[in-house]
Amino acid sequence: MSLFLKHKKIETNLVLMAVLTLITVSIGGLVQIVPLFTIETTIERVEGVRPFTPLELAGRNIYVREGCYTCHSQQIRPFRDEIERYGHYSLAAESMYDKPFQWGSKRTGPDLARVGGKYSDAWHVAHLIDPRAVVPESIMPAYAFLAGKRLDVAGMADHLRTLRALGVPYSDDMIANAATDMVAQRTVDGDAAGLQARYPKVPLVAGDGPVPTEMDALVAYLQMLGTLVNFSAVTPQQLKQ
Repeated sequence: MSLFLKHKKIETNLVLMAVLTLITVSIGGLVQIVPLFTIETTIERVEGVRPFTPLELAGRNIYVREGCYTCHSQQIRPFRDEIERYGHYSLAAESMYDKPFQWGSKRTGPDLARVGGKYSDAWHVAHLIDPRAVVPESIMPAYAFLAGKRLDVAGMADHLRTLRALGVPYSDDMIANAATDMVAQRTVDGDAAGLQARYPKVPLVAGDGPVPTEMDALVAYLQMLGTLVNFSAVTPQQLKQ
């Protein structure tokens, strides 16, 4: 009975109810927010992980814009069936420069965390133009229009500069050469020495014309996924450091 009276006192006193609600919400908020200030200490440092190149970043933006993450996850769980099908389980460090990350929550199509280098550039282009031409059972929509849409090369430097303000370690050299690097990555017979010096393990993709297209960018992004880390050299002991 005394407990009932206490509840009645709270529920019939507007000011008391508001104060107790504020305290409860504050505690819940702190529990969720405080750990975010120490999140950097929970991400293992793995050799090979680097920021996206300008062309890969443009491709990732298209990937997000088209909602690819709603059907394709980029998170391989540490279970035997997952590892045997897709490859080494995902590491937190692989997503450290993703804003937002692309882990996904559904697999209408296969996981793409290790798709880089699995297929040729021509295969990806054919698949994006007409998915059923290469995967007859596919229910993925066609993205042929990407081949006809040119990228805003000039605006990429500002994009990199903004991401640097958010913590992504783009150097002045990377920002200054953003437009040049976008072209260099898609011209296989072009001069990509500067690009490769700034961004290790860069997959060069085939492309026609003087200006990169959205198709070029998306293929570059897909061809990079899962290729940066030498997983044979990653051990549980390293992950705990």
